[in-house]
Amino acid sequence: MSYRKYFDRFRTLQLWRARADQVRNRAGGYVWEVDDLARVRRFLILGAFATYYARRHVHVKGSTDALLRALEKDGARVVEEIHDVSVHGRAYKNEPALFALAAALSTPSLEVRQAAERIFPDVVRTGMHLFQAAHYLEGFRGWGRLARRAFTNWYLNQPVDRLAYQVIKYQGRRVEEGDKGSRWAHRDILRLAHPQTSDPVRNAVLYYAVKGELPANAPEDEALRLLRAYQAIKAAQTEGEVIDLIQRYRLTWEFVPGQWLGSADVWRALLPGLPLAALIRNLARLTALGALKPLSPEVQEVTQRLTNMDALRKARIHPLQVLVAAKIYSAGFGVLGSLQWEPLAPVMDALDKAFYLTFENAEPTGKRLLVGLDISGSMGWGRVAGAPLTPREAAAALASVWAAKEQTVHFMAFSETLHPFPIQRREPLARLVRRMAAMPFGRTDCALPMLYARQKRLKVDTFIILTDNETWFGKIHPFQALQQYRRKYNPEARLVVVGMISNGFTIADPTDPGMLDVVGFDTATPRLVNAFARGEV
Repeated sequence: MSYRKYFDRFRTLQLWRARADQVRNRAGGYVWEVDDLARVRRFLILGAFATYYARRHVHVKGSTDALLRALEKDGARVVEEIHDVSVHGRAYKNEPALFALAAALSTPSLEVRQAAERIFPDVVRTGMHLFQAAHYLEGFRGWGRLARRAFTNWYLNQPVDRLAYQVIKYQGRRVEEGDKGSRWAHRDILRLAHPQTSDPVRNAVLYYAVKGELPANAPEDEALRLLRAYQAIKAAQTEGEVIDLIQRYRLTWEFVPGQWLGSADVWRALLPGLPLAALIRNLARLTALGALKPLSPEVQEVTQRLTNMDALRKARIHPLQVLVAAKIYSAGFGVLGSLQWEPLAPVMDALDKAFYLTFENAEPTGKRLLVGLDISGSMGWGRVAGAPLTPREAAAALASVWAAKEQTVHFMAFSETLHPFPIQRREPLARLVRRMAAMPFGRTDCALPMLYARQKRLKVDTFIILTDNETWFGKIHPFQALQQYRRKYNPEARLVVVGMISNGFTIADPTDPGMLDVVGFDTATPRLVNAFARGEV
């Protein structure tokens, strides 16, 4: 009788518990549960979306429960995390930070609510953010004194000309798809917050927000010029009038009535004042309409703006924004509608460069890295942080950051078996995403990269695994496979687990200082991973 076939403390089926502190993931394998603050960080950066093993409401409920527990335990730390993620553009979307901020404004702790009020103007930067924050707030405690004051101060403390811009750009929006009760406008919030001021110019802007027109006694002030320009462009009868108003008042595309947005000349006039995020979103439209043509000065202007690191940082452009734009633009046609265009090579090259620039600068590790990309079936479901990219497509793009930086790095894709997946230095993102989407999928065994390195006698300093942590198929746990590799080849070998989904699991042993769990597509991820690989963290 071979008892060891059924028990080996150094080798346990992933479907069995190897240690008492492990929990079962949704695939049935045993892993570890991340603490509440780590779960909150994942939610802030990745949001909560449906995955292969759980519908969206399950992830939202788990993230919300962790958020409320973390606010109760260490609310000040959570508020700091909300502020840091939002202000530094570490997340693709700001909605999770707004949701968490609404929760912080609703906690029983006065100290935490006051801290949330202090960061409110930094996190709630636009009219759309304001509508979302109001909508989320009503799902928690509601409109308490501090919350009302935070919304009131948003209208009273920012420069009047900026407030006028927000009032025009975001007149009214639905903040949740399919929810008829989620449409908000400035007048709704103003009737709840009741801001009062003796400033006639600011009062004129607030009057416009409610009535849709300036009061008859509005002062002739420079701060109101945008409102008057908007009224003028709505009444414009010719394309020449529209272009003149755009150039004279530096209007953005949201000011332009829809009937003029099919004109290439109008878009050329808009281009110098087009915010960088709007430029990235509208590259396909600009090309389809002919506003961007080969060898044109407009193309040169666009490529220069896309590759300006300071501009990217100031505009809080997230890598996923660039990656999504690159994927759509390279396709040459829109998913919805009939828009078609011929992608311009300089624009595609600029998008690729912009992608790498949007990550915080990470010094090369000088170490030997093995990067394993989970391509199992579950990684092909859902979206990363709300972007139209599957976790495994996004994982391939994130892995390319190490391909661009490191001299000694090896890439493998895995599910229940291993597949070679070489990534060229600065490989075009669109091609990389297509290659990953075409990879076969199967069951998940996150131990394979370590087993592969041991079998091939590779000298690895740090393993980096990009996964959703839903491993279950293997005959040995990932942490045990790493321990075996350490005993055989490198006792100092480290493991970094990059979570691509906002669930509560990790394959990284929380008691092992040589293992690290981080959030995928946090702009700080490469810098943190590289510092850990060098032994600085």
